[in-house]
Amino acid sequence: MMTPPTTEHFEIALNTSAGQITTAVEVPTGFVPVTAIVPLIRRFGEEAQALEVAHSTDASKTPSCHKGCAACCRMLVPLSAPEAFALGEWVRSRPTDQQERIVARLVEAKTQLLSQGLWERLSELCNAPEQPKDDVLEVMNREYYALRLPCPFLEEEVCTIYEARPAACRELLVSSPPERCDDLINNSVDPISAPILVSTVLGLLWQELTKSPTRLIPLPVALDWAKGHEQENQQTWRGVELLDRALDKTWRFLSQSMSRSNQGSVK
Repeated sequence: MMTPPTTEHFEIALNTSAGQITTAVEVPTGFVPVTAIVPLIRRFGEEAQALEVAHSTDASKTPSCHKGCAACCRMLVPLSAPEAFALGEWVRSRPTDQQERIVARLVEAKTQLLSQGLWERLSELCNAPEQPKDDVLEVMNREYYALRLPCPFLEEEVCTIYEARPAACRELLVSSPPERCDDLINNSVDPISAPILVSTVLGLLWQELTKSPTRLIPLPVALDWAKGHEQENQQTWRGVELLDRALDKTWRFLSQSMSRSNQGSVK
């Protein structure tokens, strides 16, 4: 008797503002948690951004970001709920000594944020009944950035969760001189746009799957939030259903993004 396949093969084509990407994917046929779809959506985002980087480079706007350049690792990084769960799973898969170092740095960050009255406000963002307004987020971003608090996952100016880093970190690229990034409040930078905002897509997917508000989870509180909502991460869906829903959210995002871009070019 032949064993039924555990995955199903798909060829996915997406038209983005940077061009078309085509990706072959293997999707589980059984029931899986939402974290199973996170690597796939990240791949879409990275392939689309690679096209954008190629266009930027052709226009003599080469990315200036490089290993050890960690000025942006003092910014407040937002995660979607699926990303927070995925990060929690990744940390638990690490060797014990690495987990202990991560926990120690998170405790240190929490202590500093508590002393500045920011920890409670960051935690409140995770459970807000609706997406906070941009002006509210801007104030919090500036207060956080003013602390110059290194990311809890940074060691000697190198990201220790690089393979599992949030989408917001992957999508932040600039072509301006690196030294400008040392003071983002007083200096302007030249960002390279990301055709697909992965965190937004995953947030919309989670909203639909759970009939809950779109979550914005700041990185310093992400592991605490994921641990407190572990029961929600026990939910499972058929792999193909997750793919269909994730693709729908991706297509909708791309359609709206390109529509806004076209409207802007008309003006």
